[in-house]
Amino acid sequence: MKTNYSTYILTIASGLFCATSFAGGDHSGGIHAAHNQVANTAKVKTSFDIVHAKITTQGNVATFHMAVSGKAGASKPNKTGKLAGSSVYSYVWPTTMDSSVVGFDQNAGILALAVTSHGDFDDTPLYDENADNDPGNDGDVWHSHWVVLKPNEKCGPGALGVVDIPKGSKPRLPKTWPGLPILLDSPGWDPVFNNDTLEVRVAFDDITTLEKSTFDGVTAGLQVNQSLHAPLLCVVDVMDIASGDLSLPGRVNN
Repeated sequence: MKTNYSTYILTIASGLFCATSFAGGDHSGGIHAAHNQVANTAKVKTSFDIVHAKITTQGNVATFHMAVSGKAGASKPNKTGKLAGSSVYSYVWPTTMDSSVVGFDQNAGILALAVTSHGDFDDTPLYDENADNDPGNDGDVWHSHWVVLKPNEKCGPGALGVVDIPKGSKPRLPKTWPGLPILLDSPGWDPVFNNDTLEVRVAFDDITTLEKSTFDGVTAGLQVNQSLHAPLLCVVDVMDIASGDLSLPGRVNN
């Protein structure tokens, strides 16, 4: 029997291509980012260099997915020993969902899911992420938040900041608000890191609200104000943006 070597070689090549494509998880759909989309990120660490971002749903559970060119979660900010001026590293999915969906007031700002690490303070008082029987010392362990963002010139020209809660005001807040004077929630959804990918599974009361929204993917550094006054937490270093321009073009399940 005569062997068709051309067909044989093509079959092997096709198999190798598929294996490579899915080695780091399913990167189909969503937003596929070019290398270092943001102009000033020529030296961005590979652990924050976004390759792909997407959101999918099954039942009432959404999976927020991000892939990078290096090892996701490998880099964390250096500790300073104090809250004032300390740094936060983050993987963020800004969305067009209304802030009221997760327990804040309506139209409070840009609602985003964020996975963060910060060794100088803990903002998940209900959870013991490092399982040492002390829920107040594990801010450096990657964990999730809902955050509400708005442009804030005090953070820098064109910069975003987490929305502050003015003294004396009583905005609507989620039950798992950690007590900081900003629009921040600590819902306890565990991030899962696997080589170049990060995923967070989040349950919703009404998943259609998310499915009708759009999103983007961002990696960023934030900083706590040196004076601990408003604005308390600013975005100071946008490392990469999946879309390149924060246009939130991603469509859920597409």
